[in-house]
Amino acid sequence: MADNLRNTIDKLRSRGAEALTDEELLSLLVEDEALPAALMAACNGSLAELAATKIERLRMIGGLGLHRAQRLVAAAEWGRRVSADVASRAVSIHTSAEVAALFRPQMEHLTHEECWVVHLTSSNRILERQRVSQGGVQGTVVDHRLVVKRALELLSTQLILVHNHPSGAAEPSAQDRVLTERIAKAAALFDIRLLDHLIISSSGYFSFLESGLIA
Repeated sequence: MADNLRNTIDKLRSRGAEALTDEELLSLLVEDEALPAALMAACNGSLAELAATKIERLRMIGGLGLHRAQRLVAAAEWGRRVSADVASRAVSIHTSAEVAALFRPQMEHLTHEECWVVHLTSSNRILERQRVSQGGVQGTVVDHRLVVKRALELLSTQLILVHNHPSGAAEPSAQDRVLTERIAKAAALFDIRLLDHLIISSSGYFSFLESGLIA
């Protein structure tokens, strides 16, 4: 084992994993000192981009190979599942950022669109997270009647819409704006309030509430 790798292991043992740099973490996963620099350079210095890289491309970077590429993909998926598990334990939400954190692990890397509704009590306690549609790359169809029907069944008084943009751009489309208005009006007929509509993408999130598009 090379000296630098031994030093990284010693650092891990003495100071913990949080003390390691990105490249040091990668060196432990791939058991190589030189490869981490090539991996980070190929992914613009972004661990998120590296985690989203398909195994077919990943294995070719710097001669990484299939076995080590599989190890990195497994580690990235492990991280996503841990994040999703932690987020799913939330019992109430109060900000758009909290909603984004709740859904980002499961949605930001999807290659198709999904739309979810969070049903809430008046005190922002989560009653249910419901997937209401699943579509293609360009869009998905949401039936506002089914959204309101489920809210009435749960005695929910507040809703939050969440969907993703596989394109990576979080800005709302004209269809997103129409959907938001339609859901808000349908829910208001039953004294149910649409609190926010979030769009999740690999570049971040867009909140209708934070942008002043929902009162």
